[in-house]
Amino acid sequence: MALSARGRAAVILVATIVGVAVTGNLGAWQLRRAAQKIALQDALESRATLSVLAAPDLARDAAQAETQHYRRVHLRGRWVAARSVFLDNRQMAGRVGFYLVTPLQLEGRREAVLVQRGWVPRDQRDRTLLPPVPSVAGIVELDGLIAPPPARLYEFAPSTGGAIRQNLDLGEFSLETGLALAPLSVLESTPQSDSPGNAGDGLLRQWPRPAVDVQKHYGYAFQWFALAALMAGLYVWFQLVLPRRPRDART
Repeated sequence: MALSARGRAAVILVATIVGVAVTGNLGAWQLRRAAQKIALQDALESRATLSVLAAPDLARDAAQAETQHYRRVHLRGRWVAARSVFLDNRQMAGRVGFYLVTPLQLEGRREAVLVQRGWVPRDQRDRTLLPPVPSVAGIVELDGLIAPPPARLYEFAPSTGGAIRQNLDLGEFSLETGLALAPLSVLESTPQSDSPGNAGDGLLRQWPRPAVDVQKHYGYAFQWFALAALMAGLYVWFQLVLPRRPRDART
């Protein structure tokens, strides 16, 4: 049964209210996400000014590890170079290559720490060819920032092991290697402050800041608010203004 003019007007009004409410809430949500990331960035920057942690201070569980993320750390230990993994499809300075991660067996502790040592380009002719990266034998010292484990990327099938992988799960890697891994990782220091543990290895360490994409949330918020304003404006024009204009003024 066809709707009357009053019924159609009611449907249009409800649809407009719902549309404006949904898009307005989505815009507000994007602003909240931006505020959360700014607060996170402020917290992380303040942590970076705290005193340098050493191996005995490292967190022993995931909850405690979160409170240490992006604090400076100084470690001593031995590279477990045979367990190095190259994480594929990782970007740095606008280029795609590998993140090299290697466990560092800590001196004086049973745990090892997964160290994100840096970025290395991929061979353009043979993507399975591993770049030669030297690892210092014996006790090494390195500086860096405590960080979450390497970020996960989408993969079509679970990793089957090997030196080149898309992702690395700390728990699974601990079982695979038999190493007791701390519930965190360490980003090695930048080349400007190389330590004897990483000097001369040729790795790029221009690590991105954790919250550099705040502007995109502002952009999304603007789009949602603009869409809400457009729907409200169209309703006012076609349902309230246009019907009240003289007929000859509409043409």
